[in-house]
Amino acid sequence: MHAEIREVPVEEIADSPLYNADIAPVPAAGRKWGKWDIAALWVGMSVCIPTYMLASSLIQGGMNWWEAILTIFLGNAIVLVPMLLVAHAGTRYGVPFPVLTRAAFGLLGANIPSLLRGIVACGWFGIQTWIGGAATHQMMAAGFRWWRALPVVDLGFIGTMSLGAWIGFGLFWLLNMVIIWRGIESIRFLEKLGAPFLLAIGLGLLAWAWIRAGGLGPMLSKPDRFDSTRQLLGFFFPALTGMVGFWATLSLNIPDFTRFARSQRDQVVGQVLGLNTTMPLFAFIGVAVTSATVVIFGQEIWNPVDLLGRFSSVPVVVASMIGLVIATLTTNLAANVVAPANAFTNLAPNRLSFRAGGMITGLIGIVMMPWKLVGDPSGYIFTWLIGYSALLGPIAGILIADYYIIRRMELDLRGLYRPGPYSFSGGFNVRAIVALGLGVLPNIPGFLHTIKLATVAPLWTQLYAYAWFVGFGISFTLYLLLARAFPER
Repeated sequence: MHAEIREVPVEEIADSPLYNADIAPVPAAGRKWGKWDIAALWVGMSVCIPTYMLASSLIQGGMNWWEAILTIFLGNAIVLVPMLLVAHAGTRYGVPFPVLTRAAFGLLGANIPSLLRGIVACGWFGIQTWIGGAATHQMMAAGFRWWRALPVVDLGFIGTMSLGAWIGFGLFWLLNMVIIWRGIESIRFLEKLGAPFLLAIGLGLLAWAWIRAGGLGPMLSKPDRFDSTRQLLGFFFPALTGMVGFWATLSLNIPDFTRFARSQRDQVVGQVLGLNTTMPLFAFIGVAVTSATVVIFGQEIWNPVDLLGRFSSVPVVVASMIGLVIATLTTNLAANVVAPANAFTNLAPNRLSFRAGGMITGLIGIVMMPWKLVGDPSGYIFTWLIGYSALLGPIAGILIADYYIIRRMELDLRGLYRPGPYSFSGGFNVRAIVALGLGVLPNIPGFLHTIKLATVAPLWTQLYAYAWFVGFGISFTLYLLLARAFPER
C-alpha cells in the first residue's frame, strides 16, 4: 500500500446504510489517474464556452483585455489554494466530497453542504446544457433549410425561442444523460480524448480573428471604460470574487476526482499544470476574439455560438459547432454532474446510485431555466457567480479548518461510513452548521439588493462584493472557536 493512501477492508463497511459502491473509498489498486489525467480533466473543464463568456463579459463590464486576463488569472491562483488543500483528503482516503464532509458536519449533517454544492452544480449543468443545445441548433440550422424554418415557440414565463433551439437543448440534454449512465470512467475517457482537440478549436478561432481584424493591434487596442482608478477597483474586486466563484464549486468537490489519483504529487502537479495555464489562455482567446468582433462586425459579440453562426461557410459552421458541443460536453460532465450525483446518492446510499443521482441532476437543471441565468453579463457575474460563492466559501472554510487544524489530516475511515466518531448529536455537528449559517448571513442583504428585492445600506453591498472571502473567513474562524469552546465528547 502506498504510504500516502489509507485503506479499509470493504467488508468492514459494506453492510452500513451509509455505504454503496459509488461512494466507497477507492483502494490503492483502483487508483488509475496520473498527473496527465488530472491535467486533461482541467483542460477539458476550462476550455468551455462559459470561460470564453466570462472573459468577454469582463470586457463588456468596462475592462480592457489585460485587465480581464489578470483578473481571471488572480481569481484562479486564489481558488487553487483551497482546491489543493481539500483535494489532499480525497487522495489520502479515496473518498468523495459528500463522504469527506461527514467528518466536519456529521454523518447526516453532511447532506447540507453536499446538497448546497449539488444545487449549484445543477444550475451550471443547465447553463452548459443550454449552451450545448444552442450549438446543436446552430449546427443543424447551418446544414438544413427546414430546420431554419422551424417556428418560434412562446412558452410564456418560461421563455420564447425557436423550436429548433428547444429541440437542440433536448438533444444535447439526452446526450449528457447517456454518458452519465455509462459511469465515471467514460467521463475520464472523454476528457482525455477531447482536451487537445478543444485547444485546437480555440486557437483556430483566434487565428481567424487575427486575420480578419488585421493583426493583434486592432484586436487589443480597445481601452477600458473607467474614468478613474477608483472606478476600476470598484468593478475589479466584485469581478475577482466572481472569478473565484467560478471554480469555488470544484474547490469543494475536487475529492470526487482526486480520490482516483495515484499520489498526492500527481493530483497537485496535474491541477497546477491544467487549471491556471489553460484557463487564462482560453480566456485570452475569448477576450481577443470579442475585441476583434468590434473591428469585424462593428459590435461586441460575447457569445461564441452567436459569433460562429454568422460564418457563411456551412462546413466551417458545422465543424465549429461540433467543437463547441464537445467542449461543452466535457466540461458539463466533469464539473456539473459528478458533484450533484454524489450528493443525491449520499442522501440514501442504499437506494440511490450514481446513475440515479445523475438523472436527478439533469431534471433539476431543466427546472432552473438556465437560459435566464446567462441572459446578460451583469447578472452572470454579480448575481450567479458571486451569489453562490457566498454559500460555498463558508463550506470551504469549515472543511479546511476541520481537516488541517482540528484533525491534523487524520480521519477514521471506518467512522465515515458507520456510527462512531462522526455521529455527533443525532448525526449533526451543530458547531459546523452554526458556523456555516453565520458565514452566509452577512452576504444575504447584499444579495437581496443585487436581485432587487431589498434596498440596503452601502456597507452591505460592499461586503457582498467580497462574498466568498467574507464567508470563508467568518466560518473558518467561528468553527475553530466553537470547536475549542465546545469540544467533541
